[in-house]
Formats: sequence, C-alpha cells, structure tokens
Amino acid sequence: MEITELRLGNVRNLAQSEIGLVVGLNEFVGANGAGKTSVLEAVFMLSHGRSFRAVRRESLIRFGCESLEVFALVQRNSSLRRLGLSRRKGDWSARVDGAEVVSLAQLLSEIAVVCFEPGSHELISGAADERRHFVDWALFHVERDYVEIARRFRRALKQRNALLRSGVSTEGLDAWDAELVRSGTVLDEWRQKYLAALLPGVEELAKRLLPELGVPTLKYQRGWPVELTFEEALSQRRERDLERAHTGSGPHRADWRLSFPAAPEREHLSRGQEKLTALVCLLGQAELFHKQCGDWPILCLDDLASELDLDHQQRVFGWLSAIDAQVLLTGTAPLAVTPSPLRQHARFHVEQGRVERLL
Repeated sequence: MEITELRLGNVRNLAQSEIGLVVGLNEFVGANGAGKTSVLEAVFMLSHGRSFRAVRRESLIRFGCESLEVFALVQRNSSLRRLGLSRRKGDWSARVDGAEVVSLAQLLSEIAVVCFEPGSHELISGAADERRHFVDWALFHVERDYVEIARRFRRALKQRNALLRSGVSTEGLDAWDAELVRSGTVLDEWRQKYLAALLPGVEELAKRLLPELGVPTLKYQRGWPVELTFEEALSQRRERDLERAHTGSGPHRADWRLSFPAAPEREHLSRGQEKLTALVCLLGQAELFHKQCGDWPILCLDDLASELDLDHQQRVFGWLSAIDAQVLLTGTAPLAVTPSPLRQHARFHVEQGRVERLL
C-alpha cells in the first residue's frame, strides 16, 4: 500500500501542507523542531488513532487552532481510498471515501503503518501494555473478528472489576467469568499463533542487525499459570481478586519478550541494542503483515541517523532495497547511505512548518 497524496492541516506546527509522495523512499530533512516528525505522526494517526509520542491528544493541534485535519489518498492493491481524520473539541471524526464512519476502526482498517522512532526501545524495555498493543494491532488487521472479541473481553473485564470493587458475593461473578473465559481464550490463542509466526522473520533480521547476540528466542506469558486453564485460574484467584478489587489473571496481564544467548535478560541489553531489538521486531511485523495480508505496510523511520550508526543504517537499507514498501524517513541532514537506484526517491525540506519538495 502507498500514500500518493497527503494533506495536513494544523498538525502541531504544520499549518497547511499538501505532499505528493512517491511509492519508494520519501525523505524529510530539516532542523530540529521544523515539523518533520509531525508528518510521520499524522500518517501514524491514520493507522493507530493516536500519536506514537506520549502526549496529550490536544497538543497535536497547532497552537491557537481548534482542530486538526489529516487527509490521505491510499493505493492498496487495485483500490484507491480517500481517508480523512480530524480532531475537534476532544473528539475524533473519520471519513472513508468522503463518508463519515461511525467507528474509528473502520478508518484504521484501511491503512497500516509501522513506525520506528526514538521511543521504540520501550517495546523492549517498557511496560507490558506496549508489547500487548504491538501484537493486538496486528491481530486487528489479520483476524476478522478481533474487534468484536476484544470488545467483549474489555466489557466483561470492566464489569467484573466493578463487581469486585463493590464487594459482591462470589456467585455474582459467574456470568462475567464465563464471558471472560470465552473471549479471553480466543485472544490468547490468537496471540500465541501470531508470535509463533513472527519469530522466524525476527530471527533472520536479528542475524542481519544483531549477529553478535546470537539467535533470539521468544517467550510468551499468557497472563495466568501455564498448568491451568483460564477458567481454573479465575476460580483459584477469586478470593484474592475480591481482596484486591481487581482481576489478577487473564490476557490483560499477558506479556512476551525476546532473549538472546549473549543477553538472556532485557537488563543485559545496552540502550543501542534495545533500539535494534525493537527495530528487528517492527521490521519483522511489517514482513509478516506482507505475508498475511498480501501488501506491505507503510514504514516510518523517524530520525534514523541519530538512532543507528552508519553501519546499521546500511544494513537496514540493504533490507529495504529488497522489498516494495513505501518508506517515510526523517533526518536533520540528507541520508549518508545511498538508496537503491531501483527505487523512487523523493526528498522534502521542512522549515518553520512548511514542506517543500527538493528532489
């Protein structure tokens, strides 16, 4: 899939920008604070409904303005979609082919964006919810019933926790336990299946980017003891859950991690190795998306030159040169690495919220 045209209105310091993108490499160059990352944020929002930065959503709107607008023409296989996303007075609104959609998920399903940025190391070293979101975003695109199953699980978990806080007798929990088991077991099976499919690609990418650490292994923690079914775990923890007023077992407690022969624990990785491990996972996710969905997601690489040394940049571009994904990349200076001559290459200069094509 590719974005052929991108229009931005009042996204951070970008007032009004119309950007024609190429299907290959799109390079955005400018000083710090010029607005380069805001372009990638806008593209990311179309796929995730949020920024990849940990910021208040209202701060995405240009200072002094009441709303932001993002519009994209997206070519996916043989179809062309017109996607629009806006935020005004605390609410998102979304459009597909000019028609407003009731659910934001309808927009998010039309475009897939995988992003590596300075905070991506949190996928490895951060809280478990980052790693759950990583998997669940992919399931949203590949499992037809994901939205409904996830909605049922969240609703049941919310209701069960409310009952636990109210101090209700254990009998009142039976109905919500049954729903948690039905939906939660499906989520768990999907996650296990996805991570098993992800691992071979991650192993190959780790050989390219982190050969010194050895072949990685992936361990999945489902959120309850492996020797128990989910139903048994809920039953055994009821009294403890009542005491603590929350549900302590389930897919909402799941986690996964990579380990290497030379770095068995996360703490053994340097910050640079954490970033490379996160990049391995993200590129592996993009590759698996291609295998499962038939097209490549859009790849965003924010400030790559400051995150990776020249040698690792060359390794990454060696991998990128062999695939057909559209890439959006930012930096304070033009690439030191020569892109593949077989790929289209556009360079844009970003200055004081204005985007101008140079190449």
